[in-house]
Amino acid sequence: MELTIGDFARATGLSAKALRRYDDLGLLRPDRVDPYSGYRYYADAQTDRARLIAWLRRIGMPLADVGRVCALHERDPGEAARAIRAYWASVEAETAARRGLAASLAERVEGNGNDMTDGPSYVLAGTALLDRGLVRELQQDAVHLAPRLLVVADGYGPEGERAARAAVEAVAAVAGEAAAVATPPGRGPSPRRAGDGLNALEEAFRAAGAAVAGLDGSGTTLTAALLAGTRLVVAHVGDARAHLLRDGRLRQLTRDDTVVQALVDAGELGPREAAARPDRALLLKALDGGGAVPEPSLTVHELSPGDRVLLCTDGLSAVVPPTETAPALAAGTPEEAAEALLALARAQGAPDNLALAVGDLTVT
Repeated sequence: MELTIGDFARATGLSAKALRRYDDLGLLRPDRVDPYSGYRYYADAQTDRARLIAWLRRIGMPLADVGRVCALHERDPGEAARAIRAYWASVEAETAARRGLAASLAERVEGNGNDMTDGPSYVLAGTALLDRGLVRELQQDAVHLAPRLLVVADGYGPEGERAARAAVEAVAAVAGEAAAVATPPGRGPSPRRAGDGLNALEEAFRAAGAAVAGLDGSGTTLTAALLAGTRLVVAHVGDARAHLLRDGRLRQLTRDDTVVQALVDAGELGPREAAARPDRALLLKALDGGGAVPEPSLTVHELSPGDRVLLCTDGLSAVVPPTETAPALAAGTPEEAAEALLALARAQGAPDNLALAVGDLTVT
């Protein structure tokens, strides 16, 4: 049975305007277009796909993901169902991260908005390390270390090295530190309020997105940690990670923006299965030279003197499990810890570039 666009809109819950847009995007082509009037007609068999699109949009799924799920549904409904669960798990995880941030901000507001840390000045004293690995011909990672700012990035595509360096330098510049990659500059200014740190990193990530824009087919992950008093503000896009080591216990401060992590969150995969997946590095979010700049995940963490912070790309985290990372990170000075972590990655064949920054919270 053939339906006019108006009848089809009423049958599916999609407006005629939405149907025209989905036609333009290739998500839902009409069955027939009148060659003289341009009027669209739809087949009754298209109703199920249209309703699926409508419901996926109602849960907030981006149009690019809607198309992917619809294609999966036609080939394998089970895979489509897993993709929907994975998407919703990522939404809940991001909501949980924002919940923690909201709670932190509420506490600051409740204290008359004064979250300034009085007393001594603190820095993240440590080291940065870059290694090409044992397999890759090019180095596409980048790292920045300053007394109050740690940044790592993992570039991809033909301009990956340029993307990673540009993103790191943009964050370093906007955060008020000298723009340098893997070279500790002199001490620069630092926000004393967590709220100021959040604003600084949010602006820095916008600048990083602008720096990467135009590099079609290339992009980068980006993770930054900015010290504001004794609070660590972390901004994150992609699968480079931030960790906190306290009393020998390692805590991951970021959540990977990957398809595999979303499947783990949805209960579709266990940690061991996830580690063995060949697509474990498939990103859900990154600073992509040809796309829109995604909002970074932002969190605030209270630090204590003696805490050690680690930022690293997946050249470390993809091959060295947390059970081995923790004791290596705890070993000796930050420089000794960095070398120990590099040795662990090389013992596993170091198949990827590696960038890491290690900093201890220290009174100046």
